[in-house]
Amino acid sequence: MSSPRPIDLRSDTVTRPTPAMRKAMCDAEVGDDVMQEDPTVNALQGEAAERLGKEAALLVPSGTFGNQLALFTHCPRGSEVVLSDGSHIVQHEAGAAAIIAGVQLRTFTPAGAHPTWEEVRPRIRCGADIHIPPTSLVALENALSSGQVMPLAELERISGGARACGVPVHVDGARLFNAAACLGLEAAALAAPADSVMFCLSKGLCAPVGSMLVGSREFIERARRKRKIMGGGMRQAGVLAAAGLVALRQMTLRLAEDHEQARRLGEAFQRTGLFEVSPYPVRINMLFVRFRPENAGREQRLVEELACRGVLTYPPDDGWVRFVTHHDVSPEQVQAACSALEEAAAAVVA
Repeated sequence: MSSPRPIDLRSDTVTRPTPAMRKAMCDAEVGDDVMQEDPTVNALQGEAAERLGKEAALLVPSGTFGNQLALFTHCPRGSEVVLSDGSHIVQHEAGAAAIIAGVQLRTFTPAGAHPTWEEVRPRIRCGADIHIPPTSLVALENALSSGQVMPLAELERISGGARACGVPVHVDGARLFNAAACLGLEAAALAAPADSVMFCLSKGLCAPVGSMLVGSREFIERARRKRKIMGGGMRQAGVLAAAGLVALRQMTLRLAEDHEQARRLGEAFQRTGLFEVSPYPVRINMLFVRFRPENAGREQRLVEELACRGVLTYPPDDGWVRFVTHHDVSPEQVQAACSALEEAAAAVVA
């Protein structure tokens, strides 16, 4: 008799393609996308641009690829990108900005849940001083890697201020549709202030591969050439784009369910009285926990005790343990995870 499948809360990238995606992939009409002749890729790019209210879109292999392609397209070599030091581009993209775009990252630590214009403005460097790298881009996230969500009003303030300085804005929207669901807005509203946006089809939307970069028609045409330089010409990519179309049309509509499951998990941690939960209340499908000071440093043991009870998550990062809900974790499994965390926590502090 096989053991029960683990409850995998490591990431919303572990989802498997849905039956509808598998059928669409099997039936996909394909062509050579480098020649712009793949009808399924073209359809996905058209729908992605329309959903985000932009002129054009480009299919890329991953979120990291999409972000780095945006930097490569926006930024002259030797220029500077202003962004939060906790952002995915800084923390989880292997130093690619220095290798591919050849840019310097000027980072800052937001005082609150998300960057503000007051924090961005002093770091924008313009003018003719030959000693300084000119700012060529402001890069933001929504939703943020911390699980927070940036309000539309602040996005508009930063974008408006940056444009007044002649600097474009890129949004890493890996979980843009989660942010939109949290705020009760259309994704296009969150994309409107930005010059370019990347969003993932494989984070929370169940597609096996792929992200989208959207922007003006002129920007995407320049990005298409840069994508080729980066090795992103995927030829008969319609088999992947077909899953992306299902992700856009179906899976974006159910993200509130994942948010509700994450809230249930966050409340379970909070009820124990042993943990700090961030953000709290939980905003999207992601939360971070750590023991309160009296039990600090025992987070790795918590991860191990949870694994013994069939609940998977990544090891602690800077003392915080991340949990992410998604399509492949049922409400019943979340309930089981809530029970398991109570047992695991009790074992750790006993």
